[in-house]
Amino acid sequence: MNSLTSRIRQTLQKTYSPEEAKALAMMICCDMLGLNALDIYTGKDIILSASTHCELENILLRLQKHEPIQYIRGFAEFYGNSFRVAPGVLIPRPETVELVEMIVKEHTAMAPAVLDIGTGSGCIAISLAKALPKAKVTAWDISEEALTIARYNSEKLEVNVRFEKQDVLLEGISSEVQYDVIVSNPPYILEGEKLAMEANVLEWEPEQALFVPDNDPLLFYRRIADLGRELLLPNGKIYFEINQAYGNEVRDMLREMHYKEIEVINDFFGNPRMVKANK
Repeated sequence: MNSLTSRIRQTLQKTYSPEEAKALAMMICCDMLGLNALDIYTGKDIILSASTHCELENILLRLQKHEPIQYIRGFAEFYGNSFRVAPGVLIPRPETVELVEMIVKEHTAMAPAVLDIGTGSGCIAISLAKALPKAKVTAWDISEEALTIARYNSEKLEVNVRFEKQDVLLEGISSEVQYDVIVSNPPYILEGEKLAMEANVLEWEPEQALFVPDNDPLLFYRRIADLGRELLLPNGKIYFEINQAYGNEVRDMLREMHYKEIEVINDFFGNPRMVKANK
């Protein structure tokens, strides 16, 4: 084993599991410091320059404070592209890729008008715009910081998405545009679940993108579904990522609001993670 990776793993062992520390050590050495993977695997001694040593120490210090590696790197991978991320936006999750894949599959060769509510880094809206080049995509978020990052990602990935600052919980929202698709990965973690969360999420990612009150877990779903009755075109579709504990409740809510063809769909871990329905 290379002495450098051994030192990195030893430094991180109090904060991360052995498997996480091993993966982080390789990512730091190869992806962030630009070292040769073969040299590391063959155990070759590596001497760092003064500037690279300082960079490594800074990375390790930030990781020991539980800062997510995606924030340290400045980007996260999602649907085959790199998205800029910072503490003002939620880090894209692999499960959300499945939501994008489902929408793309159901709208290939179409030119849908799409609204992404709570866009964050823009990962859903931008991925849909890239995969469905004829689509007209609009994305809302309450956070100006998130919108700045999303616009940067849109320009970098060379897609045209219309970003708008909008608080979806406000009454009186109206739009001259109607949509074929509304998609949202809204806040869905209960306040009471905070104690069970990892520090790298709880201490770093934006609370307004994560949590809902314990007494109203469907707050955002109910509001967005209500908007969908006005903003969706006839036979338009609504897609949600959900808290796995509330699949049945989201389905029943949509049924009460007269949505049709409602499906609760499991993610690749076998957990209820997505809901889709037709207006």
